[in-house]
Amino acid sequence: MPDSKALSQPQKALAKLGLARDIDLALHLPLRYEDETRLVKLRDAREGDTAQIEATVTACEVVYRPRRQLVVTVDDGSDTCVLRFFSFYPSQQKALAVGARLRLRGELKGGFLGWQMVHPTFKPAGGELPGALTPVYPTVAALPQAYLRKAVLAGLARADLSDTFPPGVTQALRPAVWELREALSFLHQPPPDAPMALLEDRSHPAWQRLKAEELLAQQLSQLESKRERETLRAPSLAGRPHGLHEQLLAALPFRLTAAQRRVGEEIAHDLRREVPMHRLLQGDVGSGKTVVAALAAAIAIDAGWQCALMAPTEILAEQHFRKLIGWLEPLLAPQGLRVAWLTGSQKKKERAEMLATVAGGQAALVVGTHAVIQDQVQFKRLALAIIDEQHRFGVAQRLALRAKMDGHAEPAPSTGKAEEGDEGSPDAVRASREPHLLMMSATPIPRTLAMSYYADLDVSTIDELPPGRTPVVTKLIADSRREEVAERIRAQVNQGRQVYWVCPLIEESEALDLANATATHQALCAALPGVRVGLLHSRMPPAEKKAVMALFTAGQMGVLVSTTVIEVGVDVPNASLMVIEHAERFGLSQLHQLRGRVGRGAAASACVLLYCAGEGGRLGDTARARLKAMAETADGFEIARRDLEIRGPGEFLGARQSGAPLLRFADLAADAGLLDWARALSPLMLDRHPQLARRHVARWLGGRQDYLRA
Repeated sequence: MPDSKALSQPQKALAKLGLARDIDLALHLPLRYEDETRLVKLRDAREGDTAQIEATVTACEVVYRPRRQLVVTVDDGSDTCVLRFFSFYPSQQKALAVGARLRLRGELKGGFLGWQMVHPTFKPAGGELPGALTPVYPTVAALPQAYLRKAVLAGLARADLSDTFPPGVTQALRPAVWELREALSFLHQPPPDAPMALLEDRSHPAWQRLKAEELLAQQLSQLESKRERETLRAPSLAGRPHGLHEQLLAALPFRLTAAQRRVGEEIAHDLRREVPMHRLLQGDVGSGKTVVAALAAAIAIDAGWQCALMAPTEILAEQHFRKLIGWLEPLLAPQGLRVAWLTGSQKKKERAEMLATVAGGQAALVVGTHAVIQDQVQFKRLALAIIDEQHRFGVAQRLALRAKMDGHAEPAPSTGKAEEGDEGSPDAVRASREPHLLMMSATPIPRTLAMSYYADLDVSTIDELPPGRTPVVTKLIADSRREEVAERIRAQVNQGRQVYWVCPLIEESEALDLANATATHQALCAALPGVRVGLLHSRMPPAEKKAVMALFTAGQMGVLVSTTVIEVGVDVPNASLMVIEHAERFGLSQLHQLRGRVGRGAAASACVLLYCAGEGGRLGDTARARLKAMAETADGFEIARRDLEIRGPGEFLGARQSGAPLLRFADLAADAGLLDWARALSPLMLDRHPQLARRHVARWLGGRQDYLRA
């Protein structure tokens, strides 16, 4: 690999775009096209046209009113046009001297009042017109279009584009797809008469070929990943009769819903197998995923193994910890076992004690944040890892977690409880390569997304809420009516209820974020004399955060002003009102998560979305669509479907992608037929044409295969 210091600026820019291989360049497709294949006369042009003309410069001067600009007049023999340049160099001014004959291209404005072009492109007139439309590529600074066009065409010429599809498999596709080289050549240099509508909506047969290729690569990679996992070994975990699993079920202060029982059985079935479980447990806010996770942990502990539960924030991890301690600790203590707590904010002595407990095996269940996967954490016999809100962990973190687990299990000293040769015992761990993995998400995944991005996962869905959940009324209120909202808060507090007020996280500036939350806190303190108003934000020391949450959870604080650190995991049944300030800045799934913090008790609950319209008193289209969806439905699966429509799969999945979108060309909603085709073809291709399958995946995914599988 060349030394990065020796690379030119354009070469560094190519690397920044991820264009390292010839095939990467060949697959770097244009954003749009410019038609430089024909010349027009000004007399034949229309207002708003992007036109290419050849004309002679008749005047050129720098003027200073209303601002400094270079004003050039040109004449093409049929009419004149004024060119305006608000930024220019002496070399450009020289090229635009009176008498110069130029080929110019730009948007025409003016018409009746005289033609104008602002910052047109120009070069000396003459020379042959190109025979194809000119591509305009996605680029970065220091990478001019001319350089990129040459690099792309060179990469296209050198790339191995030999067919990796088995013979005859494209016959089922409509419209009939083209060969790969033919499709790419067409998309990089379409002829002047190319059907622009079909190119723009990506329904052209050339686009269909690329979408089919991309979806097939993704499905092959995930199926291959799933098959590889099936060759690995994990401990077979089965709970004992009258063991911890049954004891926990009997001790719970509530009955499981039918959906919880169903998914619990699916997970238990997976844990009994010697193949590592790789399951996504999804359910709406408040559907009771934590208790399902606790029951899965009980099965692992019952079989003599350890379990780890990792959550993205300390508040969420602590919420889980409190529940799990309450449910499991009384049952574990008689066996000399405990639930351990690991987080980055722990004091050194407490952390050392916890690490020793984990390494010694006395910690049957370890709950914490990303601290759980740090190097110094050594499990004695880990068999089950549970990741909550898995989409909020970076891909690198999830890969590190699996790498940490893979192959590190060592045989435990014999307990004498297992029969010789018992595959479920810790002594049989020599055959184990990877623990079982259960990922949880309160952001339901739409079916098409699960089929595509999560094709390597088994998906369990809790599709009903526990009884007693109160429907939450959602109201949209303009920011100008804040005083009315304060009155509503006062009424709720007077009835003994509690209230959340959430301020947006301003990623560009933590200082602004903090100032906004602090100002809101001060305003509410002034508006609600006699009411205890707390403040919670990301920059507070962990001990202070914990103290504030403890006061609110105990009912000693009426109002909690917070940034989005309370988005998930906080469970205060007495809280009946959620106010979300600047709701237009939040994502749809985040709004739904925040709304889920209320309605957890018997009291009627509401969520107020305070929005601030932009210039002209109008909300943007995306913000309006989000707020409309929130007002119209409380169903998390419908919310997820609309979120996918609004944001597309790339943003919806967030951290799973970690950088370049995994689907650049296909659209899951529009290309469902192609996705079905790819899903059906991938097992046949892996079985009958394994070499073609390997070449195909390498061509499309390169080094991103691990990210797709994480």
